[in-house]
Amino acid sequence: MFKLILFINVLIFTNNAYAYLGPGIGGGVIAATIGIIVAIFAALFGIIWFPVKRLLKKRKEKKEQQLDKID
Repeated sequence: MFKLILFINVLIFTNNAYAYLGPGIGGGVIAATIGIIVAIFAALFGIIWFPVKRLLKKRKEKKEQQLDKID
């Protein structure tokens, strides 16, 4: 019972931390955000580009085979 009352008091009555976050943390957050966005776009690019590249290669090979048949 004491632990429950203590837990509720900790949640209700909080104190300010007065902690200093230096300017480096802002740069770190920005770099991490940009990194996540770039990783998402790179994954999407990989998912889309490689099947398209394979399709173009097949079409090119098919076209070359047809030209070889004509000659």
